[in-house]
Amino acid sequence: MLALRLARGSRPLVLLRRLLVAVASAGAGFLLLCTLGSAMGHPDGSLVRLLWCLIPVAATTQFAVAVARTDPGTRPRHGLSAIGYGPARLAAVAATSTAVSCAVGSAVALLVFLRLRGGLSGRAPDGAAELLAADRPLPLGAALTLLAVVPALASGAAALALRPRRRAAAPEAVAPPGEPERPDAFAEAPAPTGLPWGVALTAAGLAVETYASRGGGGSPVPLPGGFGGSQAGVLAGWSLTALGLALAGPGLTHLSGRLLQAVRPGTIRLLAGRILMTEARGIGRPLGVLCAVIAGIFAATALYGSGGARPYGLLTGLGATLVIGCTAATLLTATLESRQARADTMATLAHLGAPAGTLRTAAAVRATALLAVFIPLTWAVSALAAIPLSA
Repeated sequence: MLALRLARGSRPLVLLRRLLVAVASAGAGFLLLCTLGSAMGHPDGSLVRLLWCLIPVAATTQFAVAVARTDPGTRPRHGLSAIGYGPARLAAVAATSTAVSCAVGSAVALLVFLRLRGGLSGRAPDGAAELLAADRPLPLGAALTLLAVVPALASGAAALALRPRRRAAAPEAVAPPGEPERPDAFAEAPAPTGLPWGVALTAAGLAVETYASRGGGGSPVPLPGGFGGSQAGVLAGWSLTALGLALAGPGLTHLSGRLLQAVRPGTIRLLAGRILMTEARGIGRPLGVLCAVIAGIFAATALYGSGGARPYGLLTGLGATLVIGCTAATLLTATLESRQARADTMATLAHLGAPAGTLRTAAAVRATALLAVFIPLTWAVSALAAIPLSA
């Protein structure tokens, strides 16, 4: 009930983000149902097609968690704590709100799927009967099970991400009554530890992909929506590469902030670098995931884009659009969360007389530094991944 009241009293931007979560959940649920329909008509390779849908499902889950983290209705407040809604209960409220948004999207996906199969109108549209196995009875239990995957994963991940973390504090570090503890937005944060692992996984993934592509005649992995056979080793190698980029993203962001402060930094570079180091864990991972997605698009274009022998199918296009959209929206949401986290510090700087132009210039310097690091990295990874595929 509290989740519904918070949703009803939310601002339009918050409602828009929840609507986007529902749209993403509808897209992922529709892909799962289409995979079920394809498995009914062509049982061979159904498990692989279902595993292929895990990529859009993971992107949707990541976006739902990012939206839950920025929801102002689930932030701890003294008034709510007094009536029993502390951080743990608010995490449960956030998980419930996420589950409701995803469940609405799953319901819409089911209605669209039934409409295309002719279950609501009595006749399936042209071209949809074979793809969705409209001539066969739909196993309702399997369909509902698949539709419950996205709400369950998203709500569980949101509850896990927003769970209260206990921090051991020294007795002298406890804030006096009436002065709640506030994190210093410009305190030097420790460097993320995932950069070496990310580099190692990226290199290992490229090596596996190169080795598998030279083997030739490997076991084909059929992808739904128009892609031909692809070697299992190539897909496994690319999965390792994407995981490595996601792990390396926070470390690269932290390193960018440290480099900005090198060699006698001025006020702008010092401010921009310290903010990047502080926000490395928040925006670094979505940046790494976006880098992996864009590199994968370039590699797939180099492999399948030349000539018209293997065109992109409808379901493949839908899955790619869902992954790209959710990844970009996750990055924007994480940026908004970081901006909200340092709002008090920025207001203090403005109150102390810091020019507004200085703050805007620091933001531009941060964006330029990130582009200077991640654009060449994306190009290099996509080029290295496309070389063995196009050979």
